[in-house]
Amino acid sequence: MEILTPPHVDDRPDVATLGITVVTPFRGMLGVRDQLLTELIDWLDRSQVEPRGHFFLRLHTIDMNGPMELEVGVSDAVHDGDNRVRPGVLPAGRYVSLTYRDHSLRANRALLDWASDQGLTLDRDTVPAGDRFGCRCETYLTDPRTQPRKTLWDVQLSIRLA
Repeated sequence: MEILTPPHVDDRPDVATLGITVVTPFRGMLGVRDQLLTELIDWLDRSQVEPRGHFFLRLHTIDMNGPMELEVGVSDAVHDGDNRVRPGVLPAGRYVSLTYRDHSLRANRALLDWASDQGLTLDRDTVPAGDRFGCRCETYLTDPRTQPRKTLWDVQLSIRLA
């Protein structure tokens, strides 16, 4: 894993999104992400929507041993959507984040450890389905339409603070 921007805290406004939300097991989650990303890109092309932002993976609920609720979307995109692709928002707030390339699990561990060391409290609740986050997101700063090799993507990992 290569850290491109070290952990830090910043304030963010609401950001309009379009996305597809599903529940899937942790095992195989990245394959599901890839399928949804392809589906969303195809939908954007068919709907003639040109997003101004970045594609992202948002983890709504995490259970490493069970189902996870995740969303694959694109930011700064305004459209009514349909039954599958729905409008949403990445909520405003204070976020802890870092930017990395390759090895998502290591980057997540590094960010969580840093936040803990700083005494920061994440916007997270424990619910029967797992850990529910106010906003936990991997934003793909590299456009997957132009760079298919995921190990070369620059990714901003962000978690909203309580």
